[in-house]
Amino acid sequence: MLIESFLDYLQYERNYSEKTVLAYGEDIKQLREFAQEEYGKFDPLEVEAELIREWIVSLMDRGYTSTSVNRKLSSLRTFYKYLLKQGEVVVDPLCRIKGPKNKKTLPVFLKESEMNRLLDETDFGKGFKGCRDRLVIEMFYATGMRLSELIGLDDKDVDFSASLLKVTGKRNKQRLIPFGDELRDLMLGYIDIRNETIPVRSEAFFIKEDGRRLYKNLVYNLVKRNLSKVATLKKKSPHVLRHTFATTMLNNEAELGAVKEILGHESITTTEVYTHATFEELKKVYKQAHPRA
Repeated sequence: MLIESFLDYLQYERNYSEKTVLAYGEDIKQLREFAQEEYGKFDPLEVEAELIREWIVSLMDRGYTSTSVNRKLSSLRTFYKYLLKQGEVVVDPLCRIKGPKNKKTLPVFLKESEMNRLLDETDFGKGFKGCRDRLVIEMFYATGMRLSELIGLDDKDVDFSASLLKVTGKRNKQRLIPFGDELRDLMLGYIDIRNETIPVRSEAFFIKEDGRRLYKNLVYNLVKRNLSKVATLKKKSPHVLRHTFATTMLNNEAELGAVKEILGHESITTTEVYTHATFEELKKVYKQAHPRA
């Protein structure tokens, strides 16, 4: 009855969807079945932390991901908060339970050889559009900026004398990104053909053929179309080029703190995921190259 009253509480007092209520019920039912198999009985008022820990281990042994296990634990935490509120229990058996750590997804990136092939051998087309499309790819790869930052870039944000770009990132935080001579020459060439082709335009650095600022879908599709020419990755987005920038920098011995500042990460732990990515690539090369790997 306690489980049924809890599910009614979720549905009628908390207005949870029918699907969500069903999922909560299945999670509690799964714990009940485990307890009955292991101990021959299940009483939610007598559940102890040891039972929860054993259940977690059994779930992981059966191939459940840490994300799935933590979701099930979340259901139980809500259940026991309800029982505490109702005065049915005085101690929450999950209060000292920690779920398994979720594995961080490694960022998807292109190899340097793939980027070289894309930038050195791909035909982006002639005229303003071809020049612009190539520069968009170069800009992502050379600076690691976000899609929103590239779209928001204005002419006034480019300082050629200091070789710096001023971008506006998350929560309107601004930062400076350095650029090299190769990108500088490409930008100057783009500006020449842009100003000659489209004399009336917005203040945006990157524009459409009608003079207005680029928009997200256009840039996303532009990147996806061109990455498809050299990469078989399922994901082909501007963010993949941001990942590629960071990975390339670290592979070429850039300091982690410097990469963090260029990317605009608030925490070094966010940037550290790229060190895992480069190490995974190193392990792959080792396995392929070493005769006894």
